[in-house]
Amino acid sequence: MDPVLSAGIAGLGAPELIVIALIAVLLFGGKKVGELGKGLGEGIKNFKTAIKSDEERLEEQREALKREEERLAAKKQALEDEARLEAKKQA
Repeated sequence: MDPVLSAGIAGLGAPELIVIALIAVLLFGGKKVGELGKGLGEGIKNFKTAIKSDEERLEEQREALKREEERLAAKKQALEDEARLEAKKQA
């Protein structure tokens, strides 16, 4: 069994969670609790989607920076090679 599930949520076991769920149903009614659960699920889904999107954007930026770094390194090498050739010509 998954240790997270066996430990419960926030240290609460199954009996405590059932009591909390029953109290929520009594306070808000079954329909409202269902709507709240649906809204919570959609919120979590949207949050995960946003996190994934941000991670993809960060990866794209890392790749772009790596390409720019490689381009600058090649340019630096070309300038150094050109300077050596000029030095040899003058010598």
